[in-house]
Amino acid sequence: MDKGIPDDDLGSQYDMDDYHVFSMDDVDGEVTDHGVALTLAEVPWSTKQLWAPDAAFKNGKYFLYFPARDHEGIFRIGVGVSDRPEGPFEAQPEPIKGSYSIDPAVFVDDDGSAFLYVGGLSGGQLQEWPNGQHDPNGKEPTEGPALNARVAKLTAEMLEIDGEIAEIQILDEKGEPIQADDHDRRFFEGAWMYQKDGLYYFSYSTGDTHFLVYATGTNPLGPFTYQGRILEPVIGWSTHHSIVEHKGRWFLFHHDSSLSGGKNNLRSVKVKELFYDDHGKILPVE
Repeated sequence: MDKGIPDDDLGSQYDMDDYHVFSMDDVDGEVTDHGVALTLAEVPWSTKQLWAPDAAFKNGKYFLYFPARDHEGIFRIGVGVSDRPEGPFEAQPEPIKGSYSIDPAVFVDDDGSAFLYVGGLSGGQLQEWPNGQHDPNGKEPTEGPALNARVAKLTAEMLEIDGEIAEIQILDEKGEPIQADDHDRRFFEGAWMYQKDGLYYFSYSTGDTHFLVYATGTNPLGPFTYQGRILEPVIGWSTHHSIVEHKGRWFLFHHDSSLSGGKNNLRSVKVKELFYDDHGKILPVE
């Protein structure tokens, strides 16, 4: 719903009040809207702006991870729990202790270990956490190594961080950190993690250059080596996404604003099949 909030660099126009869960039996099948899964009013620690969430399944429970602003205006990551994938989800009374920024992505590895990835520059406030401490005057660097997404292992219960939050390393082909002024390759927001054939794929949006790119590594904590682009710019700002396997085929889900005529806060879901070469590299999507 368009609330008529003017666009700004802080993303004020993205002012969601609830989440819906959609399902389909096959990628080209009929889509079912299961209704409201969680509302802002049901999150006691938050004041506004439910932003892009992610979901995970473990120990017979479904977990919805979501960012929202707390009572001080700082983005935190909350968790909702349900017995069903469509919800409704019951929000925990407090956000995940020590969490910050936006765009949570949760990856559960083959051994059951779960990892939380977060981060978004500009309105996502990642630049305000350069060393894990909040600095409201923090700025994205213009030189030197780029700021990167954060990763933390989750406890077995999936509700808290187990240990410390670490910054992910994204390296170039020479093994050097991607630089802050390399806006075609540096991390901006929208992290995603998955594993295929023993290789870990870390994909993300470059933000103001609008590319969807990826890096690979042998450990879900990184480091990751930049590999290339998955998707060229679409209609609308940025490209939040997920990559999943279904019935032996791989699919890229992402958003654009084509149905709303380019309005960035009114987005529609798109899906495309992904293909890989013999070395595990993703073939760019047309």
